Amino acid sequence: MKTIQTLVFLMLLNFGFGQEKFDSAAVEKFQKELNTEYADAKTSPLTAEDLAVFKTLEFYPINEKFFVTAKFVRTESEKPFEMKTSTDRKPLYVKYGEAHFVIDGLDYKLNLYRNIELSKKEEYKDYLFLPFSDLTSGKESYIGGKYIDMKIPKGETIVIDFNTSYNPYCAYNPKYSCPKVPLENDLNIEIKAGVKKFHD
Repeated sequence: MKTIQTLVFLMLLNFGFGQEKFDSAAVEKFQKELNTEYADAKTSPLTAEDLAVFKTLEFYPINEKFFVTAKFVRTESEKPFEMKTSTDRKPLYVKYGEAHFVIDGLDYKLNLYRNIELSKKEEYKDYLFLPFSDLTSGKESYIGGKYIDMKIPKGETIVIDFNTSYNPYCAYNPKYSCPKVPLENDLNIEIKAGVKKFHD
């Protein structure tokens, strides 16, 4: 059984990081790269049956509204915890910080996490994990929520581009073990951005 989505992490590490302004071309590149990965049998999480007929993932229209600059609050002295997954696997994570942001005049907060084991690897030492769910989850988007790959910010703000949110591999294939979105990262808003659900 495969565990974390290492392949997609590596591919996405260059998207959305260090970005200060909304860039629709960067999102289009993200979508193209994701489709390329999913169409390739060597890197695709799709089942053999789905891969045989795969053409493209379905995305929400790119929307600047869901590109936000959030206030980043580092949370010190957090204790590692076992993140629940879709299987019995319980990898150790730690809450690294909070992102506070505004959409349509309303305040929201998301926690950002750090995978303890992953952070020991050079290529992931700055990596942060942002899982979330919202009011589209289970309707237009995957019921288990979505992920965004982030990097540790150098200042007191962090950019979140929901247009680059993607589904856990579990949305496509039950052989994977995927972290479940913590309840505190369930947003009371429709985030109509990123990848839509794959199957009804």
